[in-house]
Amino acid sequence: MSDSVLLEVKALSKRVRDAQGELTILHELSFSLQAQTSVAIVGASGSGKSTLLGLLAGLDTPSSGSVRIQGQELFALNEDERAALRARVMGFVFQSFQLLPNLTALENVMLPLELRGDRDAAEQARQMLRRVGLGERLNHRPRVLSGGEQQRVALARAFVVKPALLLADEPTGSLDHATGAQVMELMFELNRAEGTTLVLVTHDPAVAARCQRQLKIEAGRLVA
Repeated sequence: MSDSVLLEVKALSKRVRDAQGELTILHELSFSLQAQTSVAIVGASGSGKSTLLGLLAGLDTPSSGSVRIQGQELFALNEDERAALRARVMGFVFQSFQLLPNLTALENVMLPLELRGDRDAAEQARQMLRRVGLGERLNHRPRVLSGGEQQRVALARAFVVKPALLLADEPTGSLDHATGAQVMELMFELNRAEGTTLVLVTHDPAVAARCQRQLKIEAGRLVA
């Protein structure tokens, strides 16, 4: 395991205004993650878990505080620069799969490779789809794939770029228990093989227990 710090969060806060005034969603969260580790973000619905994940990805901006990834201050970058950083070092897995419906499984997995200019995108995508057990489903579109198969495509798309950091938001939330367990087994297997740092939002204590570390959020505060 690397001793280097991949991700460093300092005094990260998020506040929004509504009809009742100002609402604080996250209260000055601070933590750091070593490279090649796995961490589960746990807490009740509405505690701020997904908001935190969006900030770590640079998809949302904080009210105060900082996020550094590989030493780079995320919010010192403009939107285009943050998008370039995401393409270079991050992978994503969502509860709702987020596959493009008009693209085949192969084309969905090729997409992030093509966006960064890889010349052998098709072959890399084929190899990764074989690794997740979908070598016979390359030319199928999402609508004819089961939920478990769609999430396997999403895993292939996330890992094919060999991300330093993988962010996963309730990746089994749309799946039945047995299928979800298979998908999580595959995610942890790929994570170990690729040496990725995994940040996983989950409500499932069994999934959280498989991570090397847990961060518990209550009402926007880090309590463990």
